[in-house]
Amino acid sequence: MTRLLYIANVRLPTEKAHGLQIMQNCEAFADAGTHVTLWTAMRKNRRELRGINDIWTHYGVKRNFERISLPTLDLLLLVPSVGLLARLAFHVQQTTFVLAVLLRAAFVRADVYYSRDAITLLVLSLIKPRRALVYEAHTMPATGGGRWLRRLTLRRCEAVVAVTRRLGDDLIRLGAEAERVHVAHDGIRAERFAELPSQADARVQLGWPKEAFIVGYVGRLQTMAQDKGVGLLIEALRTVEGATLALVGGPDDLADQFGQAWRAGGLAAERFINAGQVSPDRVPLYLAALDVCAMPFPWTEHFAYYASPMKLFEYMASGRAIVASDLPSTAEVVSDGETALLYPPGDAAALSAAICRLRDDTALRDRLGQAARETVMLHYTWAARAGFILGHLQEGDHHA
Repeated sequence: MTRLLYIANVRLPTEKAHGLQIMQNCEAFADAGTHVTLWTAMRKNRRELRGINDIWTHYGVKRNFERISLPTLDLLLLVPSVGLLARLAFHVQQTTFVLAVLLRAAFVRADVYYSRDAITLLVLSLIKPRRALVYEAHTMPATGGGRWLRRLTLRRCEAVVAVTRRLGDDLIRLGAEAERVHVAHDGIRAERFAELPSQADARVQLGWPKEAFIVGYVGRLQTMAQDKGVGLLIEALRTVEGATLALVGGPDDLADQFGQAWRAGGLAAERFINAGQVSPDRVPLYLAALDVCAMPFPWTEHFAYYASPMKLFEYMASGRAIVASDLPSTAEVVSDGETALLYPPGDAAALSAAICRLRDDTALRDRLGQAARETVMLHYTWAARAGFILGHLQEGDHHA
């Protein structure tokens, strides 16, 4: 049996989407017949997450893989979230985690060392063979030094998994060998969406208004200090008569700010639902209660080319109509008029018009939602992704 060691310098549990992505991928790799061990950092967690001891139950996955926490010096929650102290704390934590990985890996043997952390794999390449190292890339470095380090990592890995086509192309231009780069978008755990409640039942469970036309945004309200377009969504909904906005996600202070902006625009307070951060296993319930799922990302290099947002795939799996900004990374997955309605990023009037169209045409909503669900279940499950990646790794072993 193939032994796969997944190494992630993350807090678990975490309020961020990468925790769910990592846990579900480990489950999928294990389901595909590999022996999976997940190494994470032993880090201080946020107060609201400290009481969660069973991360498998929290993330709704089978306990078919092992998790080991490695000691690190973590000062990140003790300093401001931005500025020099934050950068210093991050580098201290990262360095101590990499050293812990190196020391433990010296006494552990695996067939595959799999990580989203380029610096971890680069250091690990000092003691492990290239054929065993797999890098899953989610970003492009912004600085010259970062690109230099990434180039070294790419040259020392057997395979590179890129979450968008543009990211894969850019990594090849950076120095990765084209035949070693494989594009695998994010996806969903099909079992989470297998038995969704009806919209009416979901609203009863949540206490949401039965007859309302509800447009929802589900997920973190900010990523890497970047706006995710919720302000634009509020602006667009000001001209959508009868629309209710539901925000499902945090942080709480930012959600409160959006609530204030909603009321300041003269919109009725009762038509703003702030559900806050919810556990991953309850996300499908909230999605089922919506009429429209919104992904109003602005045009930034990250969102346009390198983001493979899990919310998009979960929106698709919910069977609800999707309205999203027309970004290259989004258009790799959904098509305008077929599986979503796409509008020019940053254009509040176009977003408003798309939402009005969905409000007034229930048949269109149903058609788009059903087509999106069929697409994600066929092409974008973690099980299919794990099989795709492991298949390429086995091909590499054969050719070696």
